[in-house]
Amino acid sequence: MSTLQKTGFVLDPGIIEFLTDTGLAEEGAFEAAPLTGGVASDIWKIRTLDRVFVVKKALARLRVAQEWNAPVSRNASEVEWLIEAGKVAPAAVPEILAHDPDRGVFAMSYLEPADHPVWKAELQRGNAEPAFAAKLGRVLAAIHAATAGSEDLAWRFANDDVFHPIRLEPYIEAAARVHADLSQQLLALSRRTLDTKKALVHGDVSPKNILVGPHGPIILDAECAWYGDPAFDIAFCLNHLLLKCLWTPTSRADYARCFDALAESYLGGVDWEEKSELERRAASLLPALSLARVDGKSPVEYLTEDADKEFVRSNSRLLIKRQPETLADIKEHWIAELSKND
Repeated sequence: MSTLQKTGFVLDPGIIEFLTDTGLAEEGAFEAAPLTGGVASDIWKIRTLDRVFVVKKALARLRVAQEWNAPVSRNASEVEWLIEAGKVAPAAVPEILAHDPDRGVFAMSYLEPADHPVWKAELQRGNAEPAFAAKLGRVLAAIHAATAGSEDLAWRFANDDVFHPIRLEPYIEAAARVHADLSQQLLALSRRTLDTKKALVHGDVSPKNILVGPHGPIILDAECAWYGDPAFDIAFCLNHLLLKCLWTPTSRADYARCFDALAESYLGGVDWEEKSELERRAASLLPALSLARVDGKSPVEYLTEDADKEFVRSNSRLLIKRQPETLADIKEHWIAELSKND
């Protein structure tokens, strides 16, 4: 096998060195093909004579229209998150095969798409199963509960210098620059989130990073891993379910049921703090994240119609000003306003 001759793609020399140095493959004795789906890393499917696996290398500058830079040290934090989450829910993460933090590269198990479809694709097809969303909520709550109050993890994942530039600045703070009348409130929300240190956070719990495995959810792409506010994880994921109500309107009711199942199962596992307090923080984050997905640095690609963007923008602004305290209040408002357009 010859990587470059067989595939026609140019593989980063650092990845080739990583493969040979770790003994995962001999130079020239493997094939590589790029995998799509991320803006923050180079991801390759590697095939040797006896196995198939994935290699991931973090990018210093992300592939988006606006300038967006982030430290490549997040690669090491992603590996550590996968390891820590695997201690709590081993079936919910891929296996780490090798890691080189100096090069910012790691290898993990490859999961066949036929048996592990991406949740985002399933949702688009209308396969929105509340039972699956409930399982995801339980997994997230279990990881947060197991890591809450850990001084060791708080020290190891003290990644404010990564989480801020890759999550808070391009999302909430970028939206604050567009909406000057909400700037003070949004910037305060960003500061509060950064200052809240309670549990190990994934930071990108999005349907595109979740596989529908035979036994439940498998969570990928923990580049934003950070010891901070677990409310961010649940709000981030619930936001995608709201946005998809505009993407595939025929499945709106199913998305709403998935929203309820995810929120209820997650909150049912909150035992490290008062549920109502965590829910208030999540409820304040949710509309800010919705607004950020039309007016931040990383707008969702599937909202292309101006009317859809304006719906998200106007209702997110309204909810930010209203400050609802429960997740159900936000969902009910969202669905009620969408129903007016039917």
